[in-house]
Amino acid sequence: MRDDAAAVLMPGFVGTVLPGWVRDRLRAGLGGVCLFGDNVRDTDQVAQLTAEIRAANPAAVVSIDEEGGDVTRLHYATGSPFPGNAVLGRIDDEAATERVARAVGAQLAAVGINLDLAPDVDINSNPDNPVIGVRSFGAAPGLVARHAAAWVRGLQSTGVAACLKHFPGHGDTSADSHLALPVVDAPVEVLRERELAPFRAAIAAGARTVMTSHILLPQLDADEPATFSRRILEGLLRDELGFDGVIVTDALDMVGASGEHGIPEAAVRALVAGADLLCIGTDNSDEELASIEDAIVDAVADGRLPAERLARAATRVRELGAAPVPPADGADDVPFDTAPTRGAFDGELPALHPDRLLVQLETTRNIAIGVAPWGPAAVGAPVRHVAEGEPLPEADQLVLIGKDNHRHAWVRELIDRARTERPGTVVVDMGWPAPDRRYSDLATFGASRHVAEALVQALDGSVR
Repeated sequence: MRDDAAAVLMPGFVGTVLPGWVRDRLRAGLGGVCLFGDNVRDTDQVAQLTAEIRAANPAAVVSIDEEGGDVTRLHYATGSPFPGNAVLGRIDDEAATERVARAVGAQLAAVGINLDLAPDVDINSNPDNPVIGVRSFGAAPGLVARHAAAWVRGLQSTGVAACLKHFPGHGDTSADSHLALPVVDAPVEVLRERELAPFRAAIAAGARTVMTSHILLPQLDADEPATFSRRILEGLLRDELGFDGVIVTDALDMVGASGEHGIPEAAVRALVAGADLLCIGTDNSDEELASIEDAIVDAVADGRLPAERLARAATRVRELGAAPVPPADGADDVPFDTAPTRGAFDGELPALHPDRLLVQLETTRNIAIGVAPWGPAAVGAPVRHVAEGEPLPEADQLVLIGKDNHRHAWVRELIDRARTERPGTVVVDMGWPAPDRRYSDLATFGASRHVAEALVQALDGSVR
C-alpha cells in the first residue's frame, strides 16, 4: 500500500542536482518529479539530471511546464524561442501549431522528459483573466479546440505525453488559483459548449493526461473544487468525455487546493475524487512527502480511500512513466519564422522617432510565468525598465511596452499621463489586450523571446 502511495506523488525540489532524499524516494517507488525553471541550468545539465532520476526509478514520470510561449521552463534563462498559444491561434494554421508542438517535444525528449504539462486548452473568454491570457489559443471554442488537438498531435508524435489543462476550464476566471479559489458560475450548458469543447477535441486526438483545476464550478459541484470533485473527474471527465488516461492535479501547494486543509489532506481528497498523479509543488521536502504518504495510507486504512482506487491510480502512473520515448531526431530544430508572428499582431505602429526609447513596464509576474526574460530585453534590445512608482525617463519618443496593460491601475495612469505630457508616445501590449484596445497601439499577444524578436523587427522597420 505504501508503494502505491509513493507511486502517485510527483514533487518538486530545489536546485539543479538531484537531492539525496529524492533519489532515495525514487528508489523506493516515488512516481516522478516535476522540474521547474530553477531546476534548469542548460540542456546538458537537464539531461544528466533526468538520467539520474531514471537510474533511481526507470518508470519515473519526469514532467515540466513547457507551453512554447510565455510559460517556459527549459528556456527559463533566455525566454522561449516559440510564439505561444495566443499567437498561434491568431495565425490559425493548424500545421504551424503542430510543428511548434513537435519541436517542443523533440527538445524535451532530447533531455529525457516524458510528460509536458501542456497544452493550455483554456478558452480565454475573460480578457481580465490574471493567469491564462496569452497561454490560451483564443476566445472561440472551435478555434481553441482545433489548435488543442493539433498541439497534442505534434507533441505526442515525439513520444512525450501531453497534458490538457486546466480541466474543466480556467478561462472565465478573474482570480489566480495560485493565490485564491476562483469561481466559475456558468450554466452546465455553457460549460459543455464552451469550456469542454477543446478538451473533447484533444482527448479525441489521443491526449494521454489531463490536469485538474483548483476552481469551484457551482453548477457542476457546489461543494468541491474540480480537483476534489468526483462528480467532475469521474462523472464528467471519465464517463461523459470518455477519458481513460492519467488525471494529474495542478500543484497542491496552491492556495486554491490546500489553503484551507493543507497538502496531505488535499492529496487524499484528490485521490478519492479520481485523480491519479499528484503534483505537489515546487519546493518540497522529505518530511513533507512522508506526511503525505502517511495521510494516504491512513485514508486507505480507515476506508475513506478504497485500496483499489489507489492501486488503479498507481498503475496508471507507472504505465505512463514506463512508456518509451524515442530519441529526438532534430528534424524540427529550426527557428520558427517571425513573419507569421508579425502578421498576427493587432493594430498599427504610429510614426516612430529615430531616437525613440523602449521602456518595459514591470508589473507583478504571475506565478505560472515566473521570471523568465520577456519583451525586447529578452533579445538584447536596449530598454529601460520602469516599475510602479518610478518616473518615466526623458526621451524624444517613448515606446511603452507592458503586458495586460488594462489590468494594472498604475500602468493605465502612466500611459494616460504619458500620452498627455509626451506627444508621440507609442504603447505596445505584449499580453492579452483590452477589447477596446485603449491601452495598446499594437498588441502582440505574447512576450516570449520569439515574439520579442518579431516586435523589435517591426519597431526597427527592418521588415514590413
